[in-house]
Amino acid sequence: MPLESHPRAPVLDRSRERWIWLLISAACLIPASLSVLQPYALARLDRRSANWQDIVFQASEWLFLGALTPITYYFARHFPLERARWRSTLGAHLVGALGLCIGWASLGMLLGLALHRYPAEGPPLRAYFSWILVTIPWSVFMYFTVLGCVYAFSYFVEVQEREAHASRLAAQLAEARLSALRMQLNPHFLFNSLNALLVLVREKDTAAASQMLELLGHVLRPALRSDQRHEVPLAEELQFLEQYLAIEQVRFADRLRVQWIIERRARSSLVPGFILQPIVENALKHGIAGRADGGRVEISARVLDMHLELAVRDDGRGMGASSAEGIGLSNTKERLRMLYGTDASVIIRTPAPGGTEVVLRIPLRVEVT
Repeated sequence: MPLESHPRAPVLDRSRERWIWLLISAACLIPASLSVLQPYALARLDRRSANWQDIVFQASEWLFLGALTPITYYFARHFPLERARWRSTLGAHLVGALGLCIGWASLGMLLGLALHRYPAEGPPLRAYFSWILVTIPWSVFMYFTVLGCVYAFSYFVEVQEREAHASRLAAQLAEARLSALRMQLNPHFLFNSLNALLVLVREKDTAAASQMLELLGHVLRPALRSDQRHEVPLAEELQFLEQYLAIEQVRFADRLRVQWIIERRARSSLVPGFILQPIVENALKHGIAGRADGGRVEISARVLDMHLELAVRDDGRGMGASSAEGIGLSNTKERLRMLYGTDASVIIRTPAPGGTEVVLRIPLRVEVT
């Protein structure tokens, strides 16, 4: 949900608001405790009895201040700092500071009456106004100190919420991009398969065409699912690849030889769905299709430190340095970049015996069950 941009200070939820009051209460308890310990310790050092009326009055003053801090929070929430309204905001906070001062002085006078310890001398009304004047500097200082703390914490929470919202938007954009990249492969793969099927039909190879149609149905079922996860166990990816290669072997017959070299511990690793199919398709196109005697495609997977290495090799003529990067390879690079950033790599090289080798290296992840 987008953040609101109305002219109000960030409103904290109840749990965070309780934490603020707990912190303020704790902050007021510290000077209240010191107000008890200091005169008591001095009285003990001087070997005299402590004046408990003074001690209770001084300690209670701090507790009253803690009880009145909701006034500061109320004004902080309803009168945020804004350049366009700074005069009205300043006036409102001066009223809030005066209210805190009057409340603090009133509670102090009532406590003084109860303890028979008057904070100011003279007639009650004069003593009351005198005590208000005495408490104004400290009240204003404490009001704006607490106000600054509330503003700082509230806007810190707002920044966190904005960052979380931005992260969610980035994740949604990445999700949409990954879905588009994955779905981009489906028509590409489908059209290539239909072209191969058309060749068999023109050659009137009914048995091979029927077999390919059956295999194509098994392959398209998972490929066209809209709820396909972006990462699947390697064992699931290899199962799909086996079905795809079964279709290609119908087309190539005995000209295509496939070799699997898969480490057992690599099978449970997570890989992007359909990540190997376009690489294998390139190997067939550039390494096998142009040779009368066919060739071999080797698919391997192994764990190296904290990475999973997937490799597809063929013994054909190779792509060459000038070969254009097709949709499959560019799609693969973009998907790996979106999923893993700089922690993934795609390496294309020519082995010594010839052919082409494409190596994908991604962070090692294992599905938690």
